[in-house]
Amino acid sequence: MNRTRELLREPWVQRAVRAALAAGLAWQAAVLLPAPMSQYAYYAALGAVIAVHPTVADSASAAWRTVLAILLGFTLAVVVHEATIAVPAAATIALVVGLAVVVEQWRVLREHASWVSFAAVLMFTVGSTDPAAYAVNYAGLTLLGAAIGVLVTTVLFPPLQLTVAERRIADARGLLARHLGGMADGLRNGEVPSPGEWEGRGKELAAALDRMRSAENVVERARRANPRARKWVRAAERIREQSRALDRVAVLVDDLTSLVVEFQPHRRGIDRIDGGTGWVLADALDSLAGVVCNPYPTREQEGDRDHREAAIEAAEAALQRLTTLLRTSDVADDEGFFALGAVTVGMHRALDTLRDRVPTPSPT
Repeated sequence: MNRTRELLREPWVQRAVRAALAAGLAWQAAVLLPAPMSQYAYYAALGAVIAVHPTVADSASAAWRTVLAILLGFTLAVVVHEATIAVPAAATIALVVGLAVVVEQWRVLREHASWVSFAAVLMFTVGSTDPAAYAVNYAGLTLLGAAIGVLVTTVLFPPLQLTVAERRIADARGLLARHLGGMADGLRNGEVPSPGEWEGRGKELAAALDRMRSAENVVERARRANPRARKWVRAAERIREQSRALDRVAVLVDDLTSLVVEFQPHRRGIDRIDGGTGWVLADALDSLAGVVCNPYPTREQEGDRDHREAAIEAAEAALQRLTTLLRTSDVADDEGFFALGAVTVGMHRALDTLRDRVPTPSPT
């Protein structure tokens, strides 16, 4: 039972169920219409599949934009055909396709613009004997199917895409924490990534953050015209809050890592004051990773200390040691010293971003 519930939360499974149901309903509705529309029932099924999208808002948008693009293609084909009756068919089709591509640049059509040229060519190959009737049947049945697709998307477990967003946030959080921990281990061993190695790590983290932002945007779109949006408002707000906090922290971590890689402050002038600078910096990075890994207040057992609170206190203590090292040193004219100061400020800001996030319960 639990496995079935988990499977039904997968967006691709939900879309498969909705698309199958919408296509079946659209077909059945179309065959009940009078001839000749009932003979083109497959257009209704096509419209249903076109309109089934990850969100209700996207589903409605796809429905009317696709039908509009189809009508534009049909109209263009008919007008050009009537105006070029004496012209060879190949030249007419070439002209229609060229004009259709121009029409497809209309921003209103968005990603559905390609239907203009498709419908225009289809009119020549299938509907040329009776263009008006074909246009009514094709566009009308596609609109019927699209309406059914939107209705099914709205009624049948309207998607909020929370599962994907939570997964993407967890992936980005884990990668960011591993990066901080890896930097800390390198500092303890007297090694840090070369600029080339760091560039590779940075690209991996950037890709994870892009996926996280994309998933957050889908959740925001999914709340529009969604009857379940109010029920899941806290979960959606939690996703937005976590995503944006991680995004800000990742920018700060990228800056401080670049400083460590370029200037290696733990190996330069400040080491003349304290040979353990690398260890102090490593402890600070490790403690920050601990806060990243604990976004929610959690306890193993009743009465135990909250893990998130403990991680924040450990990070504060580690950063305080690093700050004290800077304040008590006499090396104020070395670029490594200034880099370490900038790193310290960056970590303080990152901790503030994570700490100031309003704690919310862990999802169950």
